[in-house]
Amino acid sequence: MKKTGFLAGAAISTIGIVICKVIGLVYVIPFYAIIGTQGGALYSYAYSIYNVFLNLATSGIPVAMSKVISEYNEMKYYNTKERTFKVGLRIISILCLISFFVLFIFAPQIAYMIIGGVKGGNTVGDVTMVIRIISTAILVVPFLSVSKGYLQGHKIMTVSSVADILEQVFRVLVILVGSFLTLKVFHLSLNTAVGVAVFGATVGALFAYFYVFIKIKNSKGLHRDAKITPAETKITNKVLIKKIVFYALPFVVISLLQSIYVLVDVFTVVKGLVGLGYTTSISENVVSVIETWGSKLNMIVMSISTGIITSLIPTIASAYAIRNLKEVNGKINQALQSLFLVVIPLSVGLSFMSGAVWTVFYGYDELNSSIFSLLILSQIPLSICSVMVNANQTMNNTKASITALGLSLVFKIVLNVPMMYLFNFIGIDAYYATISLNMIIDITASIYLMMRIKKETGISYFMAARTFIKTILCTSIMVISLSILNLFIPKYSVSRFVSILYLMVYGIIGIVIYFYVAYKSKTIHEILGKNTVENFMSKFRKK
Repeated sequence: MKKTGFLAGAAISTIGIVICKVIGLVYVIPFYAIIGTQGGALYSYAYSIYNVFLNLATSGIPVAMSKVISEYNEMKYYNTKERTFKVGLRIISILCLISFFVLFIFAPQIAYMIIGGVKGGNTVGDVTMVIRIISTAILVVPFLSVSKGYLQGHKIMTVSSVADILEQVFRVLVILVGSFLTLKVFHLSLNTAVGVAVFGATVGALFAYFYVFIKIKNSKGLHRDAKITPAETKITNKVLIKKIVFYALPFVVISLLQSIYVLVDVFTVVKGLVGLGYTTSISENVVSVIETWGSKLNMIVMSISTGIITSLIPTIASAYAIRNLKEVNGKINQALQSLFLVVIPLSVGLSFMSGAVWTVFYGYDELNSSIFSLLILSQIPLSICSVMVNANQTMNNTKASITALGLSLVFKIVLNVPMMYLFNFIGIDAYYATISLNMIIDITASIYLMMRIKKETGISYFMAARTFIKTILCTSIMVISLSILNLFIPKYSVSRFVSILYLMVYGIIGIVIYFYVAYKSKTIHEILGKNTVENFMSKFRKK
């Protein structure tokens, strides 16, 4: 296998991410048609719990492996590099087994915490079954993650990207084919179909792991059989374990906090809404929209912030390492400006067209599309918060990130149910409460993290704030224009075909209006630079 250069590696990784995101977005259309909202709720219960235990077993270890192996590989400590891989596999084996047995054995108790005594929807037995089935993936996915980290430490990116695609393809095949055959051909129960679907995580991971395993086994140039040098004898396995744990621990803590934060809704929303008089069917439907169906559509926005974060981290890290605070401040402002320029109009536009978007993917549903219209707006503060968390981590200010996420989790646990009761009291549908609370918490956490960076670097957010205001104005003009257009063209229809046409017309007009106003107001110039924008426009005019 050939090592991959930085730009080529970034391109390969990005292509792999895009392909996986597209597959992950498209398959939900037939999957929703097969299992519906109740099945979606059951599916989200399993995956939400699984993600917590998966993060406990894997978060940070692959990243740490990649970093440690890369260091020793550069030093030509090939024997130590291989010992690091073996030590990492032992650590992950222990974590895998512990996580699997805890999840499998205590699945009934976890299921009861989710459903409790709620009647009329999924049962404790249903939730127990799908949790136990998906727990099998914990025996495979961590080994896949560590193996990919091993290759990434050698700057071999193609294998990891192909493995990601294979994992997604086989997972989706099992989800769609398995659930369809179970329900439509063999006429088995809904919970059995969802059980088959969640088993797709295990099947996909197995195929990807065997691919990576074969690639590592047949690889050349990795110096896997290198003899130990005198200098390497001082590096004991105990030293390697400490190093891996030291690198991994911050990522583990942060990832766990984020996963548990999501889990709060799974444990509280159904019980909270049922307690307020909503039916179990509606309550589980809300959870399925927030955790499964709506979150799939949110990937459209989150992939943009992920791309910005990916490019932001190395530039800030290198600038901060030499204490070039001017460049650090410039990059953070530029990241926020880029985020505002794209994420705000995209989220607002999708919210405006939420009815048509939902109809295209899942069929017409007024309740679900109204929930999604707020859910997609919550991606704006979430994206900003994600950028600020990663910026703080990059500057070795992990304490600030953990503090922000830890306090966010505390407020989420304490306020989630009371917020539902408050909304119900003031006459607002209670199922909007948890999304609104998320937005308030993310805004608060973002401000706190911004202040911590300001204290550390003396950064001025003037440029970002100015772009934020301009972006809001440009987006407002876009929405007003589309609202006027709405007087002549119906907002959306129950027909998928008509909704697709609606999205095309409104999408194109919205994009043209927004970028025209952003260009005329010099908003784009502030981010990309005047020369870059004008050069592009001159070439565009010639064409």
